[in-house]
Amino acid sequence: MHFIRNKYKNKSITVARELNFARVKNIDFSHVRGDVLAGMTVALALIPESLAFAAIAKVEPMVALYTSFCIAIIISVFGGRPAMISAATGSMSLLMTSLVEKHGVEYLFAATILTGIVQFIMGVGKLSRFFSFIPQSVIAGFINALGILIFVAQVKQFAGEPWQMYLMVAATLAIVYLLPRITKIVPSPLVAIVIMTIVAITTNVNVRRVGDIGNITGTLPSFHLPHIDFSLESFLIILPYSLTLSIVGLLESLLTADLLNELTETKSSKNREVKGQGIANIVTGFFGGMAGCGMVGQSIINIRSGGKGRLSTFVSGAFLLTLIFVFRDIVKQIPMAALIGIMIMVSFETFSWKSLQQLRKMPLSDAIVMPVTVAIALLTNNLANGVLVGVIISTFIFAWKAAQIKAIKSFDACGAKIYTISGQLFFGSINSFVEFFNYAEDPEKVIIDFHHAHVWDHAAVTAIYQVVARYEKLDKHVVIVGMNQDQSFISQLASEEFVN
Repeated sequence: MHFIRNKYKNKSITVARELNFARVKNIDFSHVRGDVLAGMTVALALIPESLAFAAIAKVEPMVALYTSFCIAIIISVFGGRPAMISAATGSMSLLMTSLVEKHGVEYLFAATILTGIVQFIMGVGKLSRFFSFIPQSVIAGFINALGILIFVAQVKQFAGEPWQMYLMVAATLAIVYLLPRITKIVPSPLVAIVIMTIVAITTNVNVRRVGDIGNITGTLPSFHLPHIDFSLESFLIILPYSLTLSIVGLLESLLTADLLNELTETKSSKNREVKGQGIANIVTGFFGGMAGCGMVGQSIINIRSGGKGRLSTFVSGAFLLTLIFVFRDIVKQIPMAALIGIMIMVSFETFSWKSLQQLRKMPLSDAIVMPVTVAIALLTNNLANGVLVGVIISTFIFAWKAAQIKAIKSFDACGAKIYTISGQLFFGSINSFVEFFNYAEDPEKVIIDFHHAHVWDHAAVTAIYQVVARYEKLDKHVVIVGMNQDQSFISQLASEEFVN
């Protein structure tokens, strides 16, 4: 027995080793270099963006930097879209401003935690499926508006700057676009940042630098319970903000994931992404950060620089922390011109130029929705508003199209008049349906054929009753055929003896 036990024990160990070895062999190390370099590039681009978003939210710069670090690290593990970058964003920052002004930053931390909880619950409930109802024309409008907003934000930074900045932006763009023609070993945006930083330091040129935007300290993030009064009153204060942040954050994250799916021709898990965003915001709130979400611009930089896996997202967060606390003196010397040049590149690559070519081929409804989505987003400086209006307009257009039903009139061999209904019968089309019939002039027997129609709601059932009642008042007999039997109220109609 001892021999048999040892034999099986040794065999188990051997099998376990083989399984572990197989697992290691299945790990794809071919993209490690690309992921690491791409993550480093993104980290450099995250710093000025985070500082700018902190100013929008009216919080200390380190709050936004903690946010970008925490969310990037956590989403790299729990997110559903590999190589997507999530961090502090402008749209989320805009929603926080009034909360910070009225109640202080501690309430922002609490709202961030609640935002994460709401998002996680939405992920568990698989509510991400509702985001799939966003039409393609609205998504195209979202992407185009984002590209324009990114470009406009960069152009605004040229105000009052010396000519040297224009030259450095042009040099950055030249490196970004020309270097890949020579070599793709190192991401061209990273090379551009390094070269421009060396030029700025060695020449001491008078251009704005990262250190001029905000103060970068050497304090590590630590666990922090929000200092608020844990009461129903406090909960009711942060709840409206958290609900809004949850929806806007998930909207941007899932649209970003869809964009990356298209760019990389890969798939992502929406429910996992929703839960991952929730976990990331919960943890971030406890470490003195503000709510964040997916970032289109930085995600494109990541993909453009060779990032393909979760490692690139992890490196972006880890290297961001390293830059802040180890190399912050060097980071402060990075010229804004280099980062502006890269973001201009991102704006051009974000904008869907193909959608402009397709406008002429689109149905008129789609051709209207996309520009309206862009216009609303630009006018309000809020992408979520543009998407919301676009979805509402698309819904009304769809309802209008669905309400277009038809009736073909004919007679059978016995002289009964047949109305063949086609289309969707619901509350939006019942008026047209009731008006199809010539009650007074029709023969004594009328057949209403629903083989090519679908009855959707109680309003439709009521309309059918109304038609039958009108004929019965004239002592005429109505026969209904072809009703879709998958509706629960069909049994009710049958009990009334009016379905044949």
